[in-house]
Amino acid sequence: MSEVTYRVSTQNSIMSKPQASEMKPSISWGNCICLPTLVSRQSRRASTLLKQVQNCRSQQQTSQIRTYSKIKDEPNTTSSLYSSDTLVDVKLSHIDTTRRLEALRKQMELENLCCYIVPSEDEHQSEYVTEADERRKFISGFSGSAGIACITRNPLDAGGEAILSTDGRYFNQAGKELDKNWKLVKQGEAPFTWQEWCVRKAKELSQRANGREMKIGIDPKLIRFDQVIQFNKIIRREVSSSDTKDNVEVELTPVQRNLVDSIWNEFDVKPSRPNNKLLLLPDIFSGEDFISKRTRLLKLIDEKYGTINKKNLILVALDDICWFLNLRGSDIPYNPVFFSYLMVNVNETVLFTDNPFNNNIKDYFSKNNIKVKPYSSIWENLQSVTQQKEQEFLIPETSSWDLVEHVKSSRYRIIASPVELFKSVKNEIEIRNARKAQIKDAVCIIEYFAWLEDQLVTKGKLLNEFDVGEKLRQIRSTTSNFMENSFETISSSGSNASIIHYAPSKKQSSYVDPTKIYLCDTGAQFLEGTTDITRTIHMLNPTEEEIENYTLVLKGNLAVERLVFPEGTTGVGVDTVARQFLWSHGLNYRHGTGHGIGSFLNVHEGPIGIGTRPALNDYALQVGNIISNEPGYYKDGKYGIRIENDVLVKRVDKLDFEGTKFFTFENLTVVPYCRKLINVKMLTEEEKEQINRYNTHIWNTLEALLPHESITLAWLKRETQPL
Repeated sequence: MSEVTYRVSTQNSIMSKPQASEMKPSISWGNCICLPTLVSRQSRRASTLLKQVQNCRSQQQTSQIRTYSKIKDEPNTTSSLYSSDTLVDVKLSHIDTTRRLEALRKQMELENLCCYIVPSEDEHQSEYVTEADERRKFISGFSGSAGIACITRNPLDAGGEAILSTDGRYFNQAGKELDKNWKLVKQGEAPFTWQEWCVRKAKELSQRANGREMKIGIDPKLIRFDQVIQFNKIIRREVSSSDTKDNVEVELTPVQRNLVDSIWNEFDVKPSRPNNKLLLLPDIFSGEDFISKRTRLLKLIDEKYGTINKKNLILVALDDICWFLNLRGSDIPYNPVFFSYLMVNVNETVLFTDNPFNNNIKDYFSKNNIKVKPYSSIWENLQSVTQQKEQEFLIPETSSWDLVEHVKSSRYRIIASPVELFKSVKNEIEIRNARKAQIKDAVCIIEYFAWLEDQLVTKGKLLNEFDVGEKLRQIRSTTSNFMENSFETISSSGSNASIIHYAPSKKQSSYVDPTKIYLCDTGAQFLEGTTDITRTIHMLNPTEEEIENYTLVLKGNLAVERLVFPEGTTGVGVDTVARQFLWSHGLNYRHGTGHGIGSFLNVHEGPIGIGTRPALNDYALQVGNIISNEPGYYKDGKYGIRIENDVLVKRVDKLDFEGTKFFTFENLTVVPYCRKLINVKMLTEEEKEQINRYNTHIWNTLEALLPHESITLAWLKRETQPL
């Protein structure tokens, strides 16, 4: 495959060759009226400025513009020309869910349910899903990637309540997007979990109905079996704790038809799932062929779970399947995966998918004894195998309730996916390619920041967050082997940066304000690998508070990178290293410090991570893991700071304690930190030396790749000067 044979189009189809029109910039910049960064420097009146802004508004359909009689030429002024609290008042929109909830409760009545649960995930427990699987977003209006909706129906009066439970990344966003019908349950802060809320509401209704059974329903394909076990434990605990337990009956019940799907078309045309062509990843990118991976897998199963004969491993996670088969897809935006299940046994490998593929892949399947069956036939295939004697299923922890129900008549064992563990340890070729991907993306990001500063500060243009984010994608699209962004770019100015997973839309977007902090969390999918990089910058005069807090975040990031730790250390132990400097000032952040990163796969990859989640204690960091290092700080309504590098776990030579090896991190990212936001006086000599080494490395790596006498090279030279 040549370097630019394939790319993902705006319709997320990896396999379609780009047409000439697709390679052209998708954003028009010429209609955005230029205006001076500080109006008084040009002796312009505010009235002239407002005419220009109104012209831009009429063309771009931006939010309401507020008028001010005078705008002063002062650094850090609260009446900035560009800020969302002056010229542009952008609010996250919300959907009126009243009629949707009424329709859903009618469906709940048909199923005799008092409560219905709507998860975020699809049947493969994917973190990011297609529009067809955005059921929780449809019913609640909340657009974040994580959360769960719970809706009650009172059989006595047909009324009910609704809650949306999500984690700290989305408290701010959910509070803005949910309408009056919903209450936000903040995970980790609320005195109850969403499960407890559901059970307690059902218990109350059962008591009021003199012990009548109350059913809590859920689509069994959308909930993990281990979550069902935990849910039933909560039911037993809550019911047994009731003084009137003899008059209480609560049950979690599977509802095979999805009730949100049943009402979707009443309000909007329900999207259909994509079904795009498959892509075969050559060995020069995967680093290991399918036969080798299959041999390793069968050997592990044989050694860990007994003889491989009569055992059937079922793979559910889409990225596990893609990695194992050396295939990629484009069914889910930003994630190069395709809808499928996979069954592996000693005799064959069976792929269940409806995705089309070319003759080259057909020959590949034949050569490697990979059988292909329709996606939906997985269920009848499972039933067929259960009828055979002495068959045993090995199913991953992420398996759905429905999958377990289909194999429970046979022997089965729930295990940690061995493929997930294999996938998290990158081989030498994947690591080498990851370094190439980081260099490619660094060139794009640096060109973008130089362009952005030139447009806003030097030329005084008025640009919004969405359009500039699209400009970054446009820059990337000219790079060899670029396939797509690895997630929706977080392009956030001023107060929007305090929304941890904020992403501007084409219809609703603030102007980028050069007098305020700008946070850009962005990543790319190259054939060589996946990137996830965050930089927080300031183009004019940051406040002392912003500088101090940025430096505290940076010190945590640097401390993680320097850390030397013994074999067997998990990400839970590393997490405190990143937070220590913020903690010393009474500050913190509501997200993990790091997550695994795929190799031209999902940008969030398990099972490793750096954070406080108990599950992270089960998986020690290993040589070959690629993981993010991203501490942050967010002041609601003011600004946000995050600094994210992608780091590689590697062995420290010559360190050994009684046979225990020691590891450290190698920073793969080559994008400089923001000099204007660093308080050098707060840094130790070790930290200053660390940054200076990093800057030298960046300059030596990228200087020859940038055009001479360009604004990009000048920007890089300025930002990499020694402290």
